[in-house]
Amino acid sequence: MLILDAPPRKTKLDIQCWARGSAAYPRELLDLQIPPSEVYAIGDASVLTGPRVSIVGTRDSTAYGERITRTLTRTLVRSGVTVISGMARGIDGAAHRTALEEGGKTVAVLGTGIDVPYPVGHRQLHRAIAERGLVVSENPPGKTAHKGAFPKRNRIIAALAPVTIVIEAGFRSGALNTASQALELGRIVAAVPGPIDSDQSRGSNQLLRDGAVLIAAADDALALLGISPPKGADPAAPVLPESEQKVWDALAGGLTEMDSLPATTTLTMAECLAAVTSLEILGLVECSLAGELRRR
Repeated sequence: MLILDAPPRKTKLDIQCWARGSAAYPRELLDLQIPPSEVYAIGDASVLTGPRVSIVGTRDSTAYGERITRTLTRTLVRSGVTVISGMARGIDGAAHRTALEEGGKTVAVLGTGIDVPYPVGHRQLHRAIAERGLVVSENPPGKTAHKGAFPKRNRIIAALAPVTIVIEAGFRSGALNTASQALELGRIVAAVPGPIDSDQSRGSNQLLRDGAVLIAAADDALALLGISPPKGADPAAPVLPESEQKVWDALAGGLTEMDSLPATTTLTMAECLAAVTSLEILGLVECSLAGELRRR
């Protein structure tokens, strides 16, 4: 029987198996208390040889969190950094997609079998990463999601990169679990500040309160890896919540009177005062003796 307009058959992706002790086995995983006995992989293993950073965050991401994820990922991959994440919804997916859109390198670490996309809606993303980046898992082909799979997955995300950046995380989240495991491994943990009234930022703000490195601009992420921004690139703008961003933008022209901010930002005076306080705490703005504001 002839079937017309049938979709083209997809090329089968080759699954590699890296046994512990083999040359292909990522040596960073040996830092784990219980390293995987073997790691399955699909894609280009060479993406693990250059500078790397793990970007993680909540599945229930906000527009702010996804925007910041795209900004950071874009800066990182344009500087030759491989971005590692867990292929979950929200922040993880935004990081992977941006890396692919920029022609950069990305690694997805799965809690399921190497050939089992999770969530199911990320089948195309799984395929794209496998073809243009790298997918890894300690679970053999066919293994479905099970209890405890994702905390185990998180330890691999934490181990594979010297720096883990948390973008939006609730108090009880896989992103905080990844950060905790990174700290146990002696890795650097950084976080992006978020609105104090946002549930999605409560965990990441707590990390900052407890000593995580502050990511206030995209270049801060590069500095943690000892990498300079690409030559000729414009200085990266601070990574800020919406109200702080509006005030920051309003100060682009130099000294600005506080009383003029509501008109230029569309914020209330109370919101402007709160935003200025946050910017001062971050060391991004200062107030002159005459009461005028300016960027530092």
